[in-house]
Amino acid sequence: MHTTHSDGRLSCKALFDRAKDKGLSTIAITDHDVTAEVENNMALAKARGMHYIPGIELSTLYQGKSVHVLGYFRNDAYNHPEMKDYYRMIKEGRENRAKTFIQKLKTHFDIHITFEQIVRLSGGIIARPHIASAIIENYPQYTHDYIFEQFIGDDAKAYVPSTELSTQEGIALLKRHNALVVLAHPVLLKPHIHDAVLALDFDGIEAIYCKNSDRDTAYYKEFAKDNGLFITAGSDYHGIENDSSHCDVGTNTLENNDLEVFLSKLNMT
Repeated sequence: MHTTHSDGRLSCKALFDRAKDKGLSTIAITDHDVTAEVENNMALAKARGMHYIPGIELSTLYQGKSVHVLGYFRNDAYNHPEMKDYYRMIKEGRENRAKTFIQKLKTHFDIHITFEQIVRLSGGIIARPHIASAIIENYPQYTHDYIFEQFIGDDAKAYVPSTELSTQEGIALLKRHNALVVLAHPVLLKPHIHDAVLALDFDGIEAIYCKNSDRDTAYYKEFAKDNGLFITAGSDYHGIENDSSHCDVGTNTLENNDLEVFLSKLNMT
């Protein structure tokens, strides 16, 4: 799940309130390329009788294609200087990426937005939904989904890769800091890299995901079992209006033995 610290629409407090209303006992916040308010989140969780897992979703590249890598921290290594250097590097990279998006949108589609707009609409880490929001602000005839499909999606003319960190480097970074490393939403991987990415050194796989078919979920659960991986579940909640690419809090949950296995790996049982 994501907050205003990356490309989500809810504050951490509002997200905890929503999760509590949905009856969840344990949540992880995995903002893109940053961890924030961890100590405050722990207090929010305690006040609501919930468990909170500090996490992150790294943006990486494998053969030039996007692969998202989830990290779930078992201690306070999210505060390690190397991790903080990573947050700063990605923040600067995303700002430069946004400026390139602005130029390419103007060149290819005659769409005019400003960097100041994007900064105003973001909560810190700039991501594509903030660019989409800026476009909607100036061109309200376009929907969020249409903008991604036609203008800024992975296969669109204005697309700009998010990072130069390789998937292998992202996995290694998280493992150096005692995090459990999980492949996010494998169903979204490009087909030609799918099998190679699954073969990398992950600890777990997000087998339960809001865009999976029943067949997808069964496949990834079986893959995890055959390869000694634990599984996780994710709604990928962003809270963006008219966004069909993500789901609501609580739509995909980890329960019973699967949850116990995950929490034991985190030393939370």
